[in-house]
Amino acid sequence: MKFTARQLAGILEGEVDGNPEIAVYKLTKIEEGEKGSLTFLANPKYTSFIYTTKASVTIVNKDFVPEQGLSTTLIKVDDAYKSFSKLLEYYNQVKNDKQGIEKPVFMSDSATYGTSLYLGAFSYLGNNVKIGDNVKIYPHVYIGDNVVIGNNVIIFAGAKIYSETIIGNHCVVNSGVIIGADGFGFAPNEEGGFSKVPQTGNVILEDNVDIGAGTTIDRATLGSTILRKGVKLDNQIQIAHNVEIGEHTVIAAQTGIAGSAKIGKHCMIGGQVGIVGHITIGDRVRIQAQSGIGRNVKDNEVLQGSPAFSYPDYNKSYVHFKNLAKIVGRIDEIDKKIEGE
Repeated sequence: MKFTARQLAGILEGEVDGNPEIAVYKLTKIEEGEKGSLTFLANPKYTSFIYTTKASVTIVNKDFVPEQGLSTTLIKVDDAYKSFSKLLEYYNQVKNDKQGIEKPVFMSDSATYGTSLYLGAFSYLGNNVKIGDNVKIYPHVYIGDNVVIGNNVIIFAGAKIYSETIIGNHCVVNSGVIIGADGFGFAPNEEGGFSKVPQTGNVILEDNVDIGAGTTIDRATLGSTILRKGVKLDNQIQIAHNVEIGEHTVIAAQTGIAGSAKIGKHCMIGGQVGIVGHITIGDRVRIQAQSGIGRNVKDNEVLQGSPAFSYPDYNKSYVHFKNLAKIVGRIDEIDKKIEGE
């Protein structure tokens, strides 16, 4: 799909400086630009590349003034980074604009769907599934009984959506995601082993939730595991049964959250964080990567370490951690001097 610089400037409400009719058909980084590509310059440290890039069109801020000749056509906008992001979003919409039902698929007679459905080959829709408008379901997706999916949802290939799950509007579920599998619930039995505790709840994703590839979200034992609106999860995250994650919280890869933990709004949680069950984490909390959280956390805390404690205190303490051997050696020397007196 090709666009001219003039057309792109119209979409972005920008100004063309150069050839308005030059066409582009792909996106590249500025240092890797080539003929027919579109790129952008937002970070000043990449400015040198604008004089050598072979990209046909480059998006720049309006205040950019070249210090030497350019071979690329410029589109000047208020914010180059935001404008390029807008184009990426538009590009994805065009790329994913599929419709129709491929064959073979299985769709229960009781399943219903709205307008502009795309249903990829080898997908399965169970009994009483309800799907909204403009939903894209890619090949090899399993959707169990009584699942409800809102409008403008994308479910990529190979995702598994277990029964009773509710997915809101404008959600994205990436490949390999499993939503609604049984939570890890077992009770000791008389034989010395463990008996499974039935998991009878469900999972609810509110609007604008994104789930990264390979992430698993367990159904509740009773009630619901809930991800509130705007939650963004990275790849390979484990969310256990009855967990609740507040609005607009973001969590990086390989984090594990144990059962019944409650996480507040607008939190930022780094990669490989471990959070124990049955605790409450407040709003606007920031947790650094590889931290272990074993207690309730108040609003606005910033934590690091395992077990985690205050981020500033951790940094101060780390100076001593690194020098612990030297400190112990000095103490030993002092002890010897005292004993020799």
